[in-house]
Amino acid sequence: MTPDRKLEWDWFPGRVPENVTLDDTAYVETTYSFELFRSREPDAMRIGRGSSIYLGVMFDLGPSARADIGDFTLMNGSRLICDAAIEIGDYCLISWNTVLMDTYRVPAEPALRRPLLEAAAQRAPRCVRADVPARPIRIGNNVWIGFDSCVLPGSSIGDGAIVGARSVVVEDVPAYTVVAGNPARVIRQLEAGERPAAADMTIQPI
Repeated sequence: MTPDRKLEWDWFPGRVPENVTLDDTAYVETTYSFELFRSREPDAMRIGRGSSIYLGVMFDLGPSARADIGDFTLMNGSRLICDAAIEIGDYCLISWNTVLMDTYRVPAEPALRRPLLEAAAQRAPRCVRADVPARPIRIGNNVWIGFDSCVLPGSSIGDGAIVGARSVVVEDVPAYTVVAGNPARVIRQLEAGERPAAADMTIQPI
């Protein structure tokens, strides 16, 4: 990152927001990932050591949102919709077309949604604004989330868990389990030989 917070390789003429901490060893493919970033919180976001943020990732953070991405985590084509807090641990794989959302952004009742959608048509850029509660999401270390999956508000995913492709996580996922489906359900436990040893989970210097 340059002193004026641009990325030398970037095709988009943007900057990394001032309240984003980007480790020197992390990689962000384009500042377009921050096009919907609106958080006014100090230290609103951290991207840790050796983490990789590839094309298609979008950080849609509301004014009071905070997000933390741990060390050596890889995200490709993911979308974070955050109005409270989303925490992603170390050594995670977040596959393409995944959505992590701590808020639904709109009410469930159709009659309440209609005026919000009408108002959005008058804004530039067009967006829906509603007073909808947010519930933080936490993703542990060494988690793998398969493509086209969605993690819904208030869910936590334990260390070492695997979420199968095209799953919808609506509740907490225990550590070292494989879950899949809509809604996601436990398919099996990971056996001892499939779990990382304690030494393997130690972050090494780079």
